[in-house]
Amino acid sequence: MAQKSPAKKAGTAKPKATGAAPIAEDGKTVYAQNCLSCHQADGGGVPNMNPPLIKTDYVLGDKDRLIKIVLNGFNERVEIEGEMYNNVMPALNHLTDKQIAAVLTYVRNNFGNKASAVTPVEVKKARGK
Repeated sequence: MAQKSPAKKAGTAKPKATGAAPIAEDGKTVYAQNCLSCHQADGGGVPNMNPPLIKTDYVLGDKDRLIKIVLNGFNERVEIEGEMYNNVMPALNHLTDKQIAAVLTYVRNNFGNKASAVTPVEVKKARGK
């Protein structure tokens, strides 16, 4: 006769991390720790200093370009939505590939944005270039 394993108490099992929810939560945390002070809680940026992250080509367009901005920083005068921005963004290459993928996926899917996820593999590939 086979023995039954002891029954688990209700509510004690940890939920498995699956899908986009944990990635989004990780991205939100990375954003709060590294991006919020310049790009603001609503992603609106600071006029003439730090560009908005809301529905811009930089956020919704080429993922490789966006990844490289996070990895290498950005030090160019740029026009976005008719406004000029000219503040140095430091390189955040100390973040892991997973953290960068998470924060960029978060940004590309919040603040009114809807774009495909960024994967750690894409970040690793860009980091290697």
